[in-house]
Amino acid sequence: MLTESRLRAAKAAPKPVKLFDGGGMYLLLHPNGSKYWRLKYRYGGKEKKLALGIYPAVSLKQARERRDNARRQLANGHDPSAERKAEQETDPECFEAVAREWFAKYSPHWAPSHSDKIIRRLERDLFPYLGSRPIKAINAPELLTVLRRIEARGTVETAHRVLQNAGQVFRYAVATGRAERNCAGDLRGALAPVKEAHYASVTEPKAVGELLRAIEGYQGDPVTRAALKLTPLVFVRPGELRQAEWAEFDLDKAEWRIPAAKMKSRVLHIVPLSTQAVTILKELHLLTGSGRYVFPGLRSRSRPMSANTVNAALRRLGYSKTDMTAHGFRSMASTLLNEQGWNRDAIERQLAHGERDAVRAAYNYAEHLPERRKMMQAWADYLEGLRIGSNVISFNARKQA
Repeated sequence: MLTESRLRAAKAAPKPVKLFDGGGMYLLLHPNGSKYWRLKYRYGGKEKKLALGIYPAVSLKQARERRDNARRQLANGHDPSAERKAEQETDPECFEAVAREWFAKYSPHWAPSHSDKIIRRLERDLFPYLGSRPIKAINAPELLTVLRRIEARGTVETAHRVLQNAGQVFRYAVATGRAERNCAGDLRGALAPVKEAHYASVTEPKAVGELLRAIEGYQGDPVTRAALKLTPLVFVRPGELRQAEWAEFDLDKAEWRIPAAKMKSRVLHIVPLSTQAVTILKELHLLTGSGRYVFPGLRSRSRPMSANTVNAALRRLGYSKTDMTAHGFRSMASTLLNEQGWNRDAIERQLAHGERDAVRAAYNYAEHLPERRKMMQAWADYLEGLRIGSNVISFNARKQA
């Protein structure tokens, strides 16, 4: 039989350790120090396991009570795991039910990629440990134990994002009368700080020219090659590029209009197309124009190319993840356009950096558009000059001309 003193003194080992208490219940001690209550039992001739909570948020006494309750269910011919699942589906006040209700309410207003990430975090990192718990009964130490598990994987940024999502769920629970307070707010400063990361990028003009020549010589899939060539000319986010649809383009007007639903800022975004970009797209249209996506996947034309395609192509060209990334083309453009003296507001608008005032942003998607058209063509001409290695006239000189 376990004791509280033995539980507190238990030390992590290189491999998971089980400390048994009796009746099939044990404490699973992971190498990272996290401690999980489990119940091993047999039902229908098969061995099964039931999660009873996380120590110390769930004490030894509480774990035994949950074990005994599960044993009573078994004695009455019921599977505790199935009973737990049924409770989660019918109990509107358990964490999972509230979280799914919150997600269903707000996810229609998010970009698909954003909502996919959030539901994955909930289902992977929160539901297995807190899903069946009454949301009003969850306290800060219990939530912190779950977050420490994520930290132990070495994914500190994910831990912060999961805490943020948990806080949103708790606030929703408070607003709907199913919790009295947001315990996630008590964990401010409890997690290790996130080290600020920057996307690797090439910004020195000579190196940019070398990169563009490498792209020109890419020998892989022609659709991937087109994506590589177009990316520096439009410098949109990688997800916006790979999900581009032909219906969004007007090549006669030299314009790409990305719907608000696809944008991080949830605002329509206009991308003026240079003559070089239009040429690439017209050539690509011969290959993919009969389908929905400009850059369809290699395995299925009904889906866009994978998120890692452009990065994988850069690796194939000899650029490591510390040298250059697909997202790094945005840094390249921002750095060089600012150095060359273009209007900072025009650059920021073209980068589609978030507008704090959402209402204002919805009306200003075309802000600085004439200057942006001129800038995008000058940028394409500049890159072309770097690629062929000619003496390139600076942007300032072009603007004065």
